[in-house]
Amino acid sequence: MRTISQNHSTIKTALSDKQESYEAIEMPSIGAANQTLIDRLDFLEELQNEIETCFSVRTGFSELRILIALMKNHLKGKISTKTSLVGFSGMAFGTAMRTIERIEEQGLIIRRPKTETGKSFSLHPSEKLISQWHELSRRMEYVFETNSALSEETNSQANYYFGSSYQDGYILSPSSIMVDKLPLKKGLSLLVHADPTFMAMAKLKKNFEIMFGVNIQNRALSIDRLREEILINATRVQSKYDIIACDLPWFGEMADAGHFIALDGLMNETGFEAADFNKEAMASSRFKGQQYGIPIQTTPELLVCRQDVFQEMGLNYPETTQELLDAAYVIQRSSIRMKAIAWNAARGTPLGHSFLFSMGSFGQPIINLRKVENGFDAEWPKGEELRPMFVTDAARDVCDFFAELISLSPQNILNMSWFERARAYANGEVGMAFTATLLSPMFEFDRMSPAFGKSKYVPLPAGNTGRQIAPVGGYALAIPKNVPSQRVAHIWSAIQEFSSAKATKIFIENGSLVSPRNSVSKDKEVQKVSFVIGVIDDLAGADILKMWPRPPIPEISHLISIAGTEIHDFLSGTINRETALMNAQNRADSIMRSKGYY
Repeated sequence: MRTISQNHSTIKTALSDKQESYEAIEMPSIGAANQTLIDRLDFLEELQNEIETCFSVRTGFSELRILIALMKNHLKGKISTKTSLVGFSGMAFGTAMRTIERIEEQGLIIRRPKTETGKSFSLHPSEKLISQWHELSRRMEYVFETNSALSEETNSQANYYFGSSYQDGYILSPSSIMVDKLPLKKGLSLLVHADPTFMAMAKLKKNFEIMFGVNIQNRALSIDRLREEILINATRVQSKYDIIACDLPWFGEMADAGHFIALDGLMNETGFEAADFNKEAMASSRFKGQQYGIPIQTTPELLVCRQDVFQEMGLNYPETTQELLDAAYVIQRSSIRMKAIAWNAARGTPLGHSFLFSMGSFGQPIINLRKVENGFDAEWPKGEELRPMFVTDAARDVCDFFAELISLSPQNILNMSWFERARAYANGEVGMAFTATLLSPMFEFDRMSPAFGKSKYVPLPAGNTGRQIAPVGGYALAIPKNVPSQRVAHIWSAIQEFSSAKATKIFIENGSLVSPRNSVSKDKEVQKVSFVIGVIDDLAGADILKMWPRPPIPEISHLISIAGTEIHDFLSGTINRETALMNAQNRADSIMRSKGYY
């Protein structure tokens, strides 16, 4: 069986605006699970060839070649036609045509029209056929393990009962196509963020085009430019995009302004199962009790540490900010080449996020949220609960913490943002980094990285009045309010597929290491890709994953921007701490009072 590393291929994705690019990293090509199934299909095909060569009689499996070709094309994102399957069958034309019709009558083939007349059509494996092949693949694994001379003696036969092992892990099967292609003229247009999850989605564009039966256009932008384009799109008479990937904390702003469609009615009509999604991510994409987005990724902000560095220096993984500083000083004194830590300190949005996250770890949300059990109520703030909290002891402590981190960080730290901090860690420039798990493929998939296979993920260390937390981040898929109404139901169908457990699995196998669904990390093939997915589930289960550090209120982007500019002026020495915090408080108060909150 091939491993993930054997199926890696280096890709460099140029984004649509030609101004940004996602750095080349080693990523799987079509997914280890799909590759394993393709390998076993190849094996069956070769075995049949050898049987027919060695024996003078024709084997009875006349349909096998057709079924193998159909499944391989599906897994590789290729279209099958009757003519192509006849060619693969090795049978006479008439016999092959009758065989294909017989298979179709058994419900194993889906016929999807290419044109409105239906005279031209493509052939695809049905859900029934995919399930059968998936089960056969699982049984073949058992046969290989119990009959190979290279396998260790086990007692697995005792656990095998009518083709099923009681110890088998949960495995998601490949997705099938939509029986009826989406009736979307001009195809499906997406506006997304430039990160590994959406790069994986773009890489699988052909597969989704076959699934939906329409062309797909993707535009990927950086976080600030993505928000700007969402706001510009909202002013258009008709949306340029069918689906928008929205950063979780923006949902309050976008919903309050009426830029997105509330999804509750669609969810109820289609029986959408929301229980499998991470509850904090779902809550982040709600506003005033209504759901406006479906999470496509859940990616907390964590502290990642080099295990080899910590072990060599006899350090414990920090649980408090003071322990982090102590460890940072040890790392910096012990290495000429390595600085202690990288983090988001660039002016504006990057530093603003760092400030809000650290405020959370010091036990204080950026606004005066009402305390509830194990946290704060970020879904229903009102009145005084919306007052900014820049002039607080927690805010002062965060400023002092950041000021001390400056001397323990790379020289360019005040210009360092999302990718740069992860790259510094991946390149071995630092021993620790505050980073979102969506960027972990930069070192989890890159065998040349000094951090490859040596990373420990821990929650943000607690401040002196707080607790360890993992602020939830990520993106959710939304439908713009200004899309034509006749397209909405079909766009919703596409969102359900993009956010499905099966799609999430294939994203993970193609370079993403984030998942919004609890079920995906239970898949034993996903577990082979990386342990990182399970880390997120463990944090959620321990009630450490939290959305309140960035509450999805309409003004959150303004608060992030204010923090990112005023605190940057303090860290760069332009103004003192009290002036920076008072400036931030006055600017934020002005915005909140203008809304009549208090």
